[in-house]
Amino acid sequence: MLKYLIICVCIVSFASEPISPIPKTVEYNKAKALLGKKLFYDTLLSKNNTISCVTCHNLRSGGADSRKVSRGVDGRLGNIQAPTVYNARYNFKQFWNGRAANLKEQAEGPLKNPNELGMSPQLIEKRLNASKTYKKLFYQVYHSSRITFNEAIDAIVEFEKALITPNAKFDRYLRGETTLNSDEQEGYRLFKQYGCITCHNGINIGGNSFQEMGTFFSYHTNASYPDRADVLKNKKYHNVFKVPTLRNIALTSPYFHDGSAKTLLKAVKAVSHYNLGIEMPLDDAQKIVAFLKTLTGEKPKIVKNP
Repeated sequence: MLKYLIICVCIVSFASEPISPIPKTVEYNKAKALLGKKLFYDTLLSKNNTISCVTCHNLRSGGADSRKVSRGVDGRLGNIQAPTVYNARYNFKQFWNGRAANLKEQAEGPLKNPNELGMSPQLIEKRLNASKTYKKLFYQVYHSSRITFNEAIDAIVEFEKALITPNAKFDRYLRGETTLNSDEQEGYRLFKQYGCITCHNGINIGGNSFQEMGTFFSYHTNASYPDRADVLKNKKYHNVFKVPTLRNIALTSPYFHDGSAKTLLKAVKAVSHYNLGIEMPLDDAQKIVAFLKTLTGEKPKIVKNP
């Protein structure tokens, strides 16, 4: 009876919170995901056999790129900071400007982009079908004698679905399994008091809405980044981007679509200026950073295991 009451109290405690903990486990097809992992790491899927998906989405760290923009085939530079692939299954749209409706569309994008992997569906099929190893692996999963582009994408997506990072300290706090220290607790209170929670909420603490960068003070940049205006063909949506997830945020610098903030503290101060219209006191910003560091979760087993 006591155990039942404790469980009920924990459920009520985080059900009333604007942030939800990531499930400890999710269901996925392991054989398909492992095939997708092999593809995710394989340079075979780039035009000049030099880069792979993991080149720009470092899974040993936060699943993002530590550079302002990624470098693709033939040294070509991307046009926006590569976001994390961890917990991407919880985003309501994919890419900064939300041009992909789901993970399937997202996975196809970099493969076909001439500045990223520079491939075509036909060339991917040709290379995979020329590999005895891949022919065997795909047959075991899809039971077909010829590998198709759609099967390759399907496997990559299954791997990406497995890339959740559960059991962050804050998740364990929400479940009543641990406590936050005074700075972390105060940082969370300030996070809500300042209104950060308005955009950064839900299971992914972001990734579920579009917002303008620079609602109180205009955000100026010397470069043109693909924003919602590009998708909607409407200049009114200039500098409007998908709100990024804050999960594992301590591991995904530099920050923002342009990679302009090198540290979490600078990012918090910048957002408070441009999107809250205030100059946040340093002590408050530091406590919010302390809270943000509690959002680092565990690496998925499928990444940790060989």
